Amino acid sequence: MKSKQSFIYGILLGILGIVLFSSKAVMVKLAYQYRIDALSMLLLRMLFAFPFYIIIAFSYKSENKASLKRKDYLWLVFFGFVGYYMASYFDFVGLTYIKASLERIILFVYPTIVLLFNKLFLKKAINKLQKFAIFITYIGIVITFSSEVTVSGNNTYLGGLFVLLSAITYASYLVGSGWLIPKFGVMRFTAYAMLVSCICVFVHYGLFSRVAILNYPWQVYALGLAIAVFATVIPSFLVSMSIKLINSSNFAIVAGIGPISTIILAVIFLDENLSLLQILGTLVVIFGILLISKSKKG
Repeated sequence: MKSKQSFIYGILLGILGIVLFSSKAVMVKLAYQYRIDALSMLLLRMLFAFPFYIIIAFSYKSENKASLKRKDYLWLVFFGFVGYYMASYFDFVGLTYIKASLERIILFVYPTIVLLFNKLFLKKAINKLQKFAIFITYIGIVITFSSEVTVSGNNTYLGGLFVLLSAITYASYLVGSGWLIPKFGVMRFTAYAMLVSCICVFVHYGLFSRVAILNYPWQVYALGLAIAVFATVIPSFLVSMSIKLINSSNFAIVAGIGPISTIILAVIFLDENLSLLQILGTLVVIFGILLISKSKKG
């Protein structure tokens, strides 16, 4: 009975975490209405998130410390740079060109990229079901994407490319960092990697931006704080707790609500809408990812 309650609790935590993560794209698009650029928006997100991850890092600083080597920290810096800084930057730039709902659909293909990276770099075989799932997923992307190009024009290609780069860099982080996470622990690794990302954003802004960060309306800062707290810090804990309670395979299925929740939020807050063809493409993508999670279970 207790295990069943834990499983239900884990499912609910996972759903809440995914919905909160999905709200990020919608809040970023709302902020862009005030003519803030992608780098400045990313800076605000990291500035507000930075204190939370400092506290987390100090709370877990003594955990497994003796077993860690210098190269482990160097790899952590590298994966923090690739998986959180580069992926976030590409995502925020992509959102300047495409709708929030389309961004979430493209990002959702990262499990297929993980499979491809595992094949290329770790020599892990891709079975027939996984190959079929990858094929199905990209058919769904083509359906959704091509339909959007006819409406929004060539900027959709550019935005889609940046979001795809975000998915690729995040997938490379997942493939490469898997062996590091048990060494540091989930909470500590996440906090350290996010701090690396924050520092990278601060340096990027300091070197290349000529925009005064204090010249925006108060709504931009409120959205930056909301993105940091409700679409970054809180869901990162919720997702970790959910995976612990229901395992990663079941969580992958729960994550299927991500694109759907983004579409619903985008319709409510951004007046975005998808055609029937785009909705069909979205469902095809979700079906493909669910097939991949099913094949991983087996």
